[in-house]
Amino acid sequence: MTAVTSTRTSSARTHAPFVGRDRLAALEQVAARYAVAITPAVAELIDATDAHDPIARQFVPDARELDRRDEENGDPIGDAAHTPVEGVVHRYPDRVLLKVVNACAVYCRFCFRREMVGPGRGALSGAALATALDYIRRNSQIWEVILTGGDPLVLSPRRISHVMAALAAIDHVKVIRVHTRLPVAAPEKISAALVRALRTDKATFVVLHANHPRELGKKARAACARLVDAGIPMLSQSVLLRGVNDDVETLGALMRALAECRIKPYYLHHADLAPGTAHFRTTIAEGQDLMRALHGRYSGLCQPCYVLDIPGGFGKSPVGPRYLGADGRTIEDFNGRQHDYLPPQ
Repeated sequence: MTAVTSTRTSSARTHAPFVGRDRLAALEQVAARYAVAITPAVAELIDATDAHDPIARQFVPDARELDRRDEENGDPIGDAAHTPVEGVVHRYPDRVLLKVVNACAVYCRFCFRREMVGPGRGALSGAALATALDYIRRNSQIWEVILTGGDPLVLSPRRISHVMAALAAIDHVKVIRVHTRLPVAAPEKISAALVRALRTDKATFVVLHANHPRELGKKARAACARLVDAGIPMLSQSVLLRGVNDDVETLGALMRALAECRIKPYYLHHADLAPGTAHFRTTIAEGQDLMRALHGRYSGLCQPCYVLDIPGGFGKSPVGPRYLGADGRTIEDFNGRQHDYLPPQ
């Protein structure tokens, strides 16, 4: 077995840890098509003795990524259709995405923006960022700005501070949300300088992307604590992934670990129809069964909203199970028993 890591080049030979040499040729083909990067922090989480390790499954290339299905799409949630200027996605009336950078510390094998991100793609140019900020200034209905990418926290604290200050200066922007994997992927990067860069007089939330409880080890928990202790609330988003978290014990342990870190579980995404990701997707019915299993058996603090991002850019819709009967007069408890809510007419 070979066990080497890197964070910059596109070669599977330098990125894929704990991969048998007989697989390297196939994985080089994947790395030629999609970005690959594994940080030392993530490599430490991988169990080299487990051929089905859930951390490796998320980050180590798989030859099945080259199998593209007819229903899959390079822009599965329709970013392009809602991009008025470079770097801005305006899908909902009161909020926009600001994609400040197209690179990540690590590249998830199921990423819905895998056709758009990778090493060398860089951040928005100064001119493009100015245009994006001007768009936000001119649209007074924008109440919230969501920094995404890529991973916005791979930028230097100086650049993050510049973006945060510019957004904070826009009167109608009241909330800034930052989506990141960095506390898991490179916890040492959550420095005092970066935390200071995120703080403004506007409500600021950091949303951590984590999919398995082992991702929240000692170092990641300390990185999250540095943010929370500085007064920055944290939420989470996870993706339901076959072979990673598609059983109630793992999913429940993940949600508990997040709550223990003072991170409120926010979204559980049904995996998007990104190219070469079919081996990760469950059915929606399987996801609903998992949500039923979480309900009542785990604290309300551990209940994310299970959502499907509708292909084509039509936004997210909750797809959790129903408990209220169609007649509005019966309700199901977490053990599956039916109860009368109102007397039958």
